[in-house]
Amino acid sequence: MITLKDKLFQKIQEHRPRITKLLKNHGDKVVDQVTVSQVIGGMRGVKSLITDISYLDPNEGIRYRGYTLTEVLEKLPKPEDSEMPYVEGLYHLLLTGEMPTTKEVDELMTNFRNRRTVPNYVWDVIDSFPSESHPMAILSAAVMSLERESHFNLKYKKGLNKLDYWDSTYEDATNLLAKLPLIGAYIYNKLYHPKKGHRHPDPNLDLGANFAYMMGKDKPYDDVSRMYFILHADHESGNVSAHTGHLVASSLSDVYYATSAMINGLAGPLHGLANQEVLRWLQQLRKQMGGKLPSEQELKDYVWETLNNGQVIPGYGHAVLRKTDPRYSVQREFCLKHLPEDELFKYVDALYKVVPDILREQGKAKNPWPNVDAQSGVVQWHYGVTQYDFYTVLFSIGRAFGVLSNIIWDRALGYPLERPKSITTEMLEKMVEFEKELSNLN
Repeated sequence: MITLKDKLFQKIQEHRPRITKLLKNHGDKVVDQVTVSQVIGGMRGVKSLITDISYLDPNEGIRYRGYTLTEVLEKLPKPEDSEMPYVEGLYHLLLTGEMPTTKEVDELMTNFRNRRTVPNYVWDVIDSFPSESHPMAILSAAVMSLERESHFNLKYKKGLNKLDYWDSTYEDATNLLAKLPLIGAYIYNKLYHPKKGHRHPDPNLDLGANFAYMMGKDKPYDDVSRMYFILHADHESGNVSAHTGHLVASSLSDVYYATSAMINGLAGPLHGLANQEVLRWLQQLRKQMGGKLPSEQELKDYVWETLNNGQVIPGYGHAVLRKTDPRYSVQREFCLKHLPEDELFKYVDALYKVVPDILREQGKAKNPWPNVDAQSGVVQWHYGVTQYDFYTVLFSIGRAFGVLSNIIWDRALGYPLERPKSITTEMLEKMVEFEKELSNLN
């Protein structure tokens, strides 16, 4: 039997010569130029990272291993009577670039079940937090506490060939991914439903269905979980959560350190909290309208009022995308089928019909179309997950699949410690002045 790990090793051996050839034959080739605005503006758009796991196309949205989201959702094996694919199958795709068979997914599900036992001390760490704690702080600490389980650390201390770094990293990553849904559900029940207690996973269920079961949610929340984890799994390697995971792991910190750091980056309001802002804004709109669905003109007035007050329309726009985010479209189709009468979804639907035209008229937004956050919180709210702070925990579980897949491949290909060079403001000013003088001479 060829396991996922066997197939991954075969792919690694095939890929290594490509990197060696690029470095040897084309190491001095210029890939990009950097402007002053990029230096000051957080390196946005600078082509200086590499990942084969995902690519964000401005017009097609996120591609996982070259597949569009539509293709991923169509081609990955699905549980019987379910709309959304197995999350375990996505992990196979991210690692190998190949769509798994149903048999391969079944074998991987068994692999995950054998790895998901969470040590008791992790539950103790979670329980030690006050009930008012933020769930992301608890999640980060719980992942950090697992660091003592690291296979990579143990083998590295004994002496490990660089070419074998990926092997124990794979073990750590897969162990962590199997445990994260249990940890996330436990945190949810501890903070928001302490009397309900903790449900142990059902050995007959896949990762998405088990998460729904442990959360105490009925169908179709199993599909909501699968959809949410798959849509948020990766977004290239330059966004804060993905890059933080890469950066920390590049120092050969194990995946527990790297994933905890990723979670901390995701907790920032400019990254993982956007869907919360959408919900708050929608509920303010609903309150202002007295609970009734506004007319098109009332909606336009509210949008313009938000913009004229110097605020943005939450859930609209994207740094890279120039079309409607496919992740939004997938959720929209789900909502049209399962919750067309939901009050908040009706607001989202109505906004979709007026906001892009208003943003185009205003002329400030490069992308007037909705992104994934415009709807993701509304779906969770409909199914009873009304605690805003928990949404980023869900995001973290999904994002871990892409980040950890990237880290495994970073180790397999021997990518070095990340160390970009900084310059001072004075140096930048002198560079600009020198360029200006040259221009005047010409």
